Amino acid sequence: MTITRNRRVALGAMTALLAASLTACSGGGDGGGGGGEGASAEEIEAALQEGGSLTYWTWTPQAEKQIEEFEKAYPDVDVTLVDTVGAGDANTKLQNAIAAGDGVPDVVQIEYQSIPQFQLPGQLTDLTQYGFAELESLYTASTWGSVSQNGGIWGLPQDSGPMAFFYNQEVFDAAGVEVPATWDEYVEAARTIKEHDADTCLANDSGDPGFTTSMIWQAGGTPFQNDGESVTIDLADEGTTRFAEMYQPLIDDELLCQLPGWSDEWYAALNDGTIASVALGAWMPGILEDGVPDGAGKWRVAPMPTYDGPPTNAENGGSTESIPEASENKLLAAGFLKWLNASDESIQAFMETGGFPATVEHLESEEFLGYESEYFGGQKINEVLAAGAADVNEGWQYLPWQSYANSIFADTVGQAWLDRSSLLDGLAAWQEENVAYGTDQGFTVNG
Repeated sequence: MTITRNRRVALGAMTALLAASLTACSGGGDGGGGGGEGASAEEIEAALQEGGSLTYWTWTPQAEKQIEEFEKAYPDVDVTLVDTVGAGDANTKLQNAIAAGDGVPDVVQIEYQSIPQFQLPGQLTDLTQYGFAELESLYTASTWGSVSQNGGIWGLPQDSGPMAFFYNQEVFDAAGVEVPATWDEYVEAARTIKEHDADTCLANDSGDPGFTTSMIWQAGGTPFQNDGESVTIDLADEGTTRFAEMYQPLIDDELLCQLPGWSDEWYAALNDGTIASVALGAWMPGILEDGVPDGAGKWRVAPMPTYDGPPTNAENGGSTESIPEASENKLLAAGFLKWLNASDESIQAFMETGGFPATVEHLESEEFLGYESEYFGGQKINEVLAAGAADVNEGWQYLPWQSYANSIFADTVGQAWLDRSSLLDGLAAWQEENVAYGTDQGFTVNG
């Protein structure tokens, strides 16, 4: 195995940086890149046995262990592993390589939210031609829906990030607060904790686009829709409005700590109990264990609060591996990708080093569900997290230019946190800016 490691992945950096501008045409051409006649499972296996070399770009820390296992199974395949540092850096680097026509990897990790950015202009290989449609039943509905869209299959799910409510039991007990089952109870818990200790907050938020879109998703919103022909934006739909109206009092009454997530100050506040909870993806236990050592034994996990009782959820984070259309080793890449995200050996290696799987079999296994976390006071946290994966609302889509949309969030929606203005007004401004940008990029945009 040849490994290029620039530096260790910054765990939890879920918000993508601005990627290079997407060159799009109205309707996205033919939807992107079958690129060849494909191959059968037998032909793919024969290519792996014959061997060769390929390049894999990723930021996941589990990759080294996975490739070690892969090369034991296929010793004649040499995988060059390139650490892309994080999702935003990976997007920019891939876009630049594609534009230059040089240095494009054979397999690349992409966040689910960024798939349309590369798929619509025809920059990803449709994996249908390799028989990957037969793998659908392996994965949760939400993650398969993220990679299967616009008439093709553009990757295999690597992980998932069903949201959950992580909370500091010690802080809750001191303030006399019960775990909120509804969002109304969540708002009241925020008030009670602030009244108990003015320096403590139930949660932090300074205007995070990834968190906001996940919350809209969890509320049943579907503000972004694209069918390969046109894009519709409606940031005033029922679910979006439901979230905004629930969340507005938290902003108006300054009930949240305005600390940016993933900053040193954020970790310190989680560590000393200043921030009492976070609502994030199922990958969060590893973040807490590594970055919040003083919280050991104090933290617990619960399902996301609901609006009207029935469990409902969303994803926060998560990514796939895809084969760029410009790859020169597609057959070998298809074999590696299938092994990487569909073989038990690879997925076990992924889970052993902290990854949260997207495969139904592993999410439902007795070993996984029965795991008792010492950090979480012996709680069987995976029972909660796996149940959350089953409750994810279907039908969510991201914008084809989601990285750009996230980059302008602070100047539109983010103003609500700065001056305690209307969240709905900020969302309307975000919609207006995105309609203009998408139109300028050549999309047919309704909004």
